[in-house]
Amino acid sequence: MNDENDGYFYHPLDNIEDAEVFETAIDRRVFNRKLSPDRPYTYWTLELYDQENGIRGGGGLGVLAADTRRVAEQVKVPFVLITPFYPSQTHQRWQDGEIIDDHISVDYHNYGFEKVGDVSVKCCGNDCKLEVIEKSFENTRIVAITEPNFGELYSGLSGSDHRLYQEVSLGFGGYQALKLLGLKPAIMQLNEVATFFAALVRLDELTSNGMDFYEAVVYTRKHTLYTNHTLVQAAEAEFSLQQFENFVFPNLKSRAVKKWLADKFADNKIKLSSVTIEIAELRSGVSKLHARVANYHDIAGERVKFKAITNGIDLRKWILPEIIKFYHEEEILDEFDLPTANFAGNLKALSSDLILGFKEIGRRILNEELSKRPDQNGKILKFEERELIFDFKRRFVDYKRPQLPFKDPMRLKEILMKYNAHYIIAGRVHTGDSRMAKILTEILEVVNADDFLREHVHYIADYDEKLAYALSVGSNVAINVPIVGLEACGTSWEKDVGNLNLLISTHDGGVADGSTSDYLSVRGMGEDEEALELYRRMEEAGEAWRNGEKLSSLIQKQLSGFLPVISGARMLKDYLDYLLPE
Repeated sequence: MNDENDGYFYHPLDNIEDAEVFETAIDRRVFNRKLSPDRPYTYWTLELYDQENGIRGGGGLGVLAADTRRVAEQVKVPFVLITPFYPSQTHQRWQDGEIIDDHISVDYHNYGFEKVGDVSVKCCGNDCKLEVIEKSFENTRIVAITEPNFGELYSGLSGSDHRLYQEVSLGFGGYQALKLLGLKPAIMQLNEVATFFAALVRLDELTSNGMDFYEAVVYTRKHTLYTNHTLVQAAEAEFSLQQFENFVFPNLKSRAVKKWLADKFADNKIKLSSVTIEIAELRSGVSKLHARVANYHDIAGERVKFKAITNGIDLRKWILPEIIKFYHEEEILDEFDLPTANFAGNLKALSSDLILGFKEIGRRILNEELSKRPDQNGKILKFEERELIFDFKRRFVDYKRPQLPFKDPMRLKEILMKYNAHYIIAGRVHTGDSRMAKILTEILEVVNADDFLREHVHYIADYDEKLAYALSVGSNVAINVPIVGLEACGTSWEKDVGNLNLLISTHDGGVADGSTSDYLSVRGMGEDEEALELYRRMEEAGEAWRNGEKLSSLIQKQLSGFLPVISGARMLKDYLDYLLPE
């Protein structure tokens, strides 16, 4: 046990030692707890990032939602994901030194969705009709609500009327959609506070149908999980009483529920986190560090405790198939993609020759994707199989610090020259985030002012699932340097670990589930020290890719520390344990 973990440790198998035990645990919950196709696990999210199903999200929150649904499909858990289908999406391109947003219309008919009916919500004295569309899989479903003027994901300010309309539509409209399909939620997982209204309408229905209000509150609370993905309640937007009178109260039938909700306002303002905490007895954070430091308080001002359930990924979606096959053949992962009892010892079969061979396959995939995506100077990139690639691929937001590697551009240049390496930057700038757009412009001005950097540092616009996958399988070294204490979890680094990239990271988010000795850790007092440590770690990574024995040792250590953490099956099993304890 290491000091950095503050007494927390991660059992490699989390009490699930083999596939048979895991399957038995799933079966008990499905049959004994009446989790069934008609009474499914319901997962509510304002954002879904699932390009193969035509829904493009904004970042990790949506990717996680898609991964959770796919993992539920693999382990045969009856699962329904409820989300909006946005009829417009934003794509980005780099033109004349700035980010340009292009708004593209999308049609759900082109992605296998079928319309199953209409529902409506009351807004500002009007009945707003919503289409209910569905895409079914063997054990899971995506149920979406949509309408032509629904707009884009996160359109408008977070406290705007339009944002509230989207959230009310998902909650009230989505719950009606389930009834239309003959589904009754056995459990409800609220993916962030924007989905609060789904639990509110359930409370309203129970009370309107004759259940005592307090009994309805208890029932709703015991069957509702609020999963928080952000750290600080103060950063959350507020809605006014007038907005709720226009968009929320008209959709409620129970006078008792209306009064309960009205009493939650202070100075005619309300934060959704406050009432979500009240309506969900079960609350989870998305990493161990996040669950400890998340600063949320209930109506009485008491700090709220969160259960740590670290985000995992769908390994079969994000890991190179040849690597997944190796994990299974060497009994590193079982049939549910959980680490086996002997996984750490079995990792010794991962030689440097195998790593290099897998990277050659991934490099071809990366080159194919980059052939359609020019860099900031319009250059189509193609990398040799053994060229070293560092990358930064994550949302382009302040706390993730995409600018840190450019603290000393000449030092970065020296490293890239020494290892004949390239540095790829990929990440979306949120629409309207002028500060980060300016930082990106400044970075690229520095790059383009130097002949060498211009040829070895590349920005690829319109970061999405396809580029994320290609970089994960085709790069060599991932840079993840958020300000410590601000990353809730992150999942990009999980894809890198699974795909045998060396991870350079600060000890934050889900990375902090492990030990600083499991990866190339960046520490220091202030950004100057952290930048120096980052450059030292980049050199260490460069040397490792030249030294087969060192490379295999570092990769095996990463996998030994993090394979249990990144497993999406482990995450879903943790949720089932929490929601349906035996």
